[in-house]
Amino acid sequence: MDDSVPALVARELSGKRVVLAVSGGRDSMSLLHAALAPDNAARERVVAVATFDHATGAHAAESAALVYSVAARLGVEVVHERASIALRTEAEWRAQRWSFLRRVALERSAQIATAHTRDDQLETVLMRVMRGSGARGLAALLARSDVLRPLLSVTRGDLARYALSEQLAWVEDPGNARLDHLRNRVRHELLPALLRARPALGAELLALGERAAALRNEVDALLDRELSLERQNGAVLVARDALLRYDAEALALLWPAVAARAGATLDRRGTDRLVTFTTSERSGARIQLSGGFEAAAHRGAIIVRRAATNPPQSALTLQGMVSLGGFRFDARDEAVVSLWSAKLPARKTLTVRMWHPGDRMVPAGGGVRRVKGLLRDAGVDAASRSSWPVVLADDEIVWVPGVRRSSAASERPGRPVVTYHCERIDR
Repeated sequence: MDDSVPALVARELSGKRVVLAVSGGRDSMSLLHAALAPDNAARERVVAVATFDHATGAHAAESAALVYSVAARLGVEVVHERASIALRTEAEWRAQRWSFLRRVALERSAQIATAHTRDDQLETVLMRVMRGSGARGLAALLARSDVLRPLLSVTRGDLARYALSEQLAWVEDPGNARLDHLRNRVRHELLPALLRARPALGAELLALGERAAALRNEVDALLDRELSLERQNGAVLVARDALLRYDAEALALLWPAVAARAGATLDRRGTDRLVTFTTSERSGARIQLSGGFEAAAHRGAIIVRRAATNPPQSALTLQGMVSLGGFRFDARDEAVVSLWSAKLPARKTLTVRMWHPGDRMVPAGGGVRRVKGLLRDAGVDAASRSSWPVVLADDEIVWVPGVRRSSAASERPGRPVVTYHCERIDR
């Protein structure tokens, strides 16, 4: 396997622009060496090497310095960043590192390549099993992604032999031996104990990951083929009638894939709640999902979106540019072209606040109406209504942005007006 590492990397990176994610450890230094070997076709695919210093001690600075010196000697751009504050948890380290890597890749129109191995996949599948993940999560590192993992078929032992044969330098992270991190406990204690008790378990877990990845791909293809998903301002809408063609077991497979299109990751509890919600909830109902997302039933569809943050409830004076919740108001001397604009009486006190139950207004050309009914008629779902703004002139509601204006919010000869435009900033 040692001799095939550069060839494997060249094959997996062929035809792509790549940023190598290199930590300074043995596996990532092996990836760096294999990709940038002078006679390797992968060399021309690498546009930069990115290394992140987690500010966790001298070894982190030493690792970054090693990556910089080796990559610079091999003639490739090196991008280095150090954490501004010392973080403590695996999740914090991972989030900050991936934010950096994605930014570097985006700036260079490239894909990230990591040194994850078959052992990393095995450990990840086991951790997902322990968490009770469904098929989507059990795919682990085999899930379809824009991240390249050219060494995923290689074991950690294979890379150790490759690194020794090539006399590579690397820095051992002392944090890899700390048993207060879950992955380290799995790697050093739990997985070895399980393999001693059941030697076939490693192969069985890897096969489970492969089957889960295949199923995940099939479900994603089914969504594209059978369910007409609609995207609106970051939310995903799916017709409820289309979902009702499937039983609960199928819905439990479909919902995590649908939610992923909106950026949400469902846990088992969220999946079960959505299955029940699909078959039982009336229009206007909604449920909370993990990660700051929600699902809402509205006009024959179920919407998955980020839940609105609680906006301030007090009225704000409408003067210049004002933001309220997910809406921004701006005074601009431009034509009124839609219900998102209004000419308001300049001599009255203008304020904006959230709609309250019981609010009424007199729409232009009509009689007194409840604002709730105007919002409903305009297609604003119940979840959004609670944070919808209304504009008042003195104490009278004269404008529901995007919905209706009153005759007081229109231009009249000889009456001083100020033109306001409203836009949504929460989607």
